[in-house]
Order: sequence, then C-alpha cells, then structure tokens
Amino acid sequence: MTGVARIVGISLVRNEDLFVEQALRNVLEFCDELILADNGSRDGTLPILERIVAEHPGKAHLHRIGHPSESHDLIKGYAGQDVWVLGVDGDELYDPARLRDFKRTLLAGELDDTWLVRGNALHCDELAEDRSAAAGWLSPPSPSMTKLHNFRLIEAWDGPSPERLHGTAGLRFKDGASERKYELMREFSWDESPFRCLHLCFVRRSTQERKGQARWNIPDSNAPRRLPLRLWTLVRDLVGAPKQSPWKLTNYRQGERTQVSAAEFFS
Repeated sequence: MTGVARIVGISLVRNEDLFVEQALRNVLEFCDELILADNGSRDGTLPILERIVAEHPGKAHLHRIGHPSESHDLIKGYAGQDVWVLGVDGDELYDPARLRDFKRTLLAGELDDTWLVRGNALHCDELAEDRSAAAGWLSPPSPSMTKLHNFRLIEAWDGPSPERLHGTAGLRFKDGASERKYELMREFSWDESPFRCLHLCFVRRSTQERKGQARWNIPDSNAPRRLPLRLWTLVRDLVGAPKQSPWKLTNYRQGERTQVSAAEFFS
C-alpha cells in the first residue's frame, strides 16, 4: 500500500472544551479525514467542533451521538481498506511536528504488517499556566493509551463495541494477516519518540469541572465489583462527586513522576 494509505482520525468527546481544540488541530495535518463524535457535551465543546468543521469542509465531519457505542459505527466500514485509524480523545495532545515525520513512515509502508501502534505518552496531572511544561507519569512504565490501527489487515470489525476502537466483538483478521502490536514507546525515549502524546487525564479539561479528575472509563465499567470499590463509588454518588477511575489512578501513575517541556504541543 506504499504511498496510497489514508489516515482517518476519530474523536469521541464529551465536555472537553479546555483542550479539545488543541487536540484536534494537532492532528489535522496528520489526518486525511477527521470524524468528530460529540456525545452530549454541555459545555463549550460543540461550538468548537462546529468551528473546526466549518474551517475544514470535506475533511472534518461532525456527528452528534446518544451513546459512545455509536462512534464505532462511524469507522467500521473502513475494514479492509488501506486506512490507518487514529483515535483522538479530547485530553490527548499529540506532537504535531513529530506526526509530520511519522506520517511519512506510515505512507512509505514501513509498518504495513502492524495492526496496532502504541506510542509514548505522559499521563499528566499538572500543566503549567503558560503551558510551557507538564508533569506526570511516562509510558513506559505506565501503559500507553494511544490508538493507531491498521484497518487494511482486517476483514471486519462489526460486533458491538462500547466505543470506537474498543472491544474485539466482530473483529476478524484477513487470512495470513499479522496481529502484531508495535510498542514504539519501548524502542524510543520520550525525547526521541516520533509518536508521542500529552495525556491530560488528571488535569481539569472542561469549564464545567472544578478541578481535574480521572474520568470513569471502560476498564472501570468491566472490572469486578469488589466491596470496597462498591462502597467507595456509592459514597461518591451520594455526595454528588464525579466518578474517579480506579483503573487510571492505579495504572497511569506508575514509575517516577516526571516533568517535560509542553511547548511543542501548544504551538
């Protein structure tokens, strides 16, 4: 597929108005198409998405959905095509300059036999007021949450999914296709990485939030409901506190807390 692949970005967002515009603009050049799925935002997210679509007609497309699972329907038709699909959340800021070079790698076919690429990430709990620096936990040793999938290798991904690019129901690979995952972050350091992301998962990212929170996610919903977690969740619900993700708090804070330059992500 050398030189003919396309890159499709899909962003599933809900109440992300502090960083979603930067997140999307950072991948606009990298992506040939950008699918925006808003799941009932009540802050300023929707006007931001509408503005980006108006600025990039034919490239950016807006969908208003009622459930996260509907976002997967927007991409499953790419199965079997020469398409890389990049998942972009409203708290995921990719380095746009590094993406420019990394796109050439993808289009040159160097990763044709790879199903999933995992890049370097910094799971942030602090961002400087002038956005010059960020602090948090690196991947590795924390897991990477980057989602870049090679749809050319599959026949279908048409089963029920909790949201786009999650769940394996209905995922069928072509005969002889590799299911190889390239954990790029184990080969490159943060400073050297061609595919790296500031993951603002512990930082306030909506004007409706009083402070940063580790929002509930899929692993939390699927986790066994042990009694301490049930009681902890019940108490928070009773006092009206937002759900905090035990999975993120445990898994995205491994290793030493590190500070890095953030200027490249806000250019």
